[in-house]
Amino acid sequence: MQKGRMKGDAKRGTTLAFGSYALKALDSHWITDRQIEAARQALTRSMKREGNVWIRIFPDKPITRKPAEVRMGKGKGNLEFWAAVVKPGRIIFEIDGVPEQVAKDSLALAAGKLPIATKFIKRHDLAEA
Repeated sequence: MQKGRMKGDAKRGTTLAFGSYALKALDSHWITDRQIEAARQALTRSMKREGNVWIRIFPDKPITRKPAEVRMGKGKGNLEFWAAVVKPGRIIFEIDGVPEQVAKDSLALAAGKLPIATKFIKRHDLAEA
């Protein structure tokens, strides 16, 4: 798989589909499977396992590396980790079934585990109700 370029904004996954509150990416970056899992654990523990959590990104890009001090050639390097390509505007996590303040605090903890700037958003229907 090629490295690719992360120019432009996300084309899909930019609106809330399942939950009432979400964490939206403001930068573009590769997010590893370990980072996603660390953020998910922080999120669910902070919510005390109440409500629902949806992970809207999936690490489907294999990232390979060659060992240090190895000559050029001799094929592709070994698989190091799996990553999800995240562009600005992409929804990373969605949650529902908890009060807004709990959602805000929980998503802030999850955002601390990620290597990008994020933003807390909520469904517009809730603001009117």
